[in-house]
Amino acid sequence: MKHKNIAERINQMANNDLKLRNELIQKGELGNGYNKEMEELHNHNSVLLDAIIDEIGYPTIDLVGEKASDATWLIIQHSIGNPAFMRKCKALIDKAVSENKAKPENLAYLTDRIAVLEDKPQLYGTQFDWDENNELNPNQVDDLTKVDERRKAIGFNSLQEQTAIMRQRVKDENQSPPTDHKQRKAEMDKWRKAVGWID
Repeated sequence: MKHKNIAERINQMANNDLKLRNELIQKGELGNGYNKEMEELHNHNSVLLDAIIDEIGYPTIDLVGEKASDATWLIIQHSIGNPAFMRKCKALIDKAVSENKAKPENLAYLTDRIAVLEDKPQLYGTQFDWDENNELNPNQVDDLTKVDERRKAIGFNSLQEQTAIMRQRVKDENQSPPTDHKQRKAEMDKWRKAVGWID
């Protein structure tokens, strides 16, 4: 590992993120819209990580080790208030994966996260949300058969298996569907327009 100090900084940023998420789960507040404190932390982390990337390039496994490279992906995945940064990182992870310096599953999650934020179909079915029947399901995908083929190619389980896991997870985290689905969607669309994901 070439950048031990930077690896430690990245790991600390990701730990702060997960600690806050856990606190919100304990309070039963995780599913109630985008928590203000969490939004501020995500935005702060994305600025810090962007500066690190400008300094050393994308934090690949060979530069910062596997743990910090995974932590880098987590921070990017949560940088939803910064579309330009997420798109920039997707191109960097794409290149790193092609050089075997980052994990293809991290690229799959980021590809889907960006697609959902842009109102486009997912390729891997990694992103889930409540539907109008208050059931947790994958966000829109391009083609169910192809999605499962792509998932299998990078070592993922089937979409059906993952859906069961995700439904159990929201139960374990005491998350519940929004009380007003239409209102929540309108709020999300307003937020996505404000930060620049959709026109």
